[in-house]
Amino acid sequence: MKNDWIAGVENPRAKLRLFCFPFAGGGALAYRTWPEQLPPEVEVCSLRLPGREGRLREAPYREAAPLAAAIASGIAEQYLDLPFVFYGHSMGAVVAFELARTLRRRATPEPLCLLVSGRRAPQVPFGQKLRSNLPKPEFIEVLRHYGGTPEILFQEDELMDLFLPTMRADFALTDEYVYAPEAPLDYPIHAFHSEEDPAATRDEAEPWREQTSGDFTLRMFPGGHFFFNDAATKPIFLGEMAGKLETFL
Repeated sequence: MKNDWIAGVENPRAKLRLFCFPFAGGGALAYRTWPEQLPPEVEVCSLRLPGREGRLREAPYREAAPLAAAIASGIAEQYLDLPFVFYGHSMGAVVAFELARTLRRRATPEPLCLLVSGRRAPQVPFGQKLRSNLPKPEFIEVLRHYGGTPEILFQEDELMDLFLPTMRADFALTDEYVYAPEAPLDYPIHAFHSEEDPAATRDEAEPWREQTSGDFTLRMFPGGHFFFNDAATKPIFLGEMAGKLETFL
């Protein structure tokens, strides 16, 4: 199936789809190796958002709700025919959350579960200085502080300038997100967080439990914002994710 919103290889054995939402400045390639480390009956569908990869010429979104509405319209016909789960990291967590609520409002199929990492709960306001409009040198320091940005971007100024508009839009989306109260989701939320994440504390991640009337877990890992890319942590993290997914197979 060809779809502007989805990257990934079709899995003829699939009984479950895992939709993976990228972090600020990230893209679908961040999840390219995950199919090898998850159950063979899981089809990994990485979200390909405007402003990056094959959609580089498209304007990135600066607000989560319009982006969620566009994704919902873009994937409804082709990708919601199998049971599915959402996973989002950082910015991707709030986009996945908003998409879950959008699907509920539209009375379309909903996820079996929401998996999130590296993001304060949506109802917890951003308590730091807004980052999207920082002068370029300061904004680049923010990117270095969080990690996860390819080193080549720091070395090639023209390349950095090409990607900065998308990165700034992504930071605006997550920093300026305005939570609108709705009923909790009626399926599990499982949160993964790290002890040294500069984006959010454990106390800011814990209130994800208020967004579900079902089961909730919060699993803490060592490391920083991109803890799941650490060579020692990644297999443990994906192993735990695989365990969550296997309950739906």
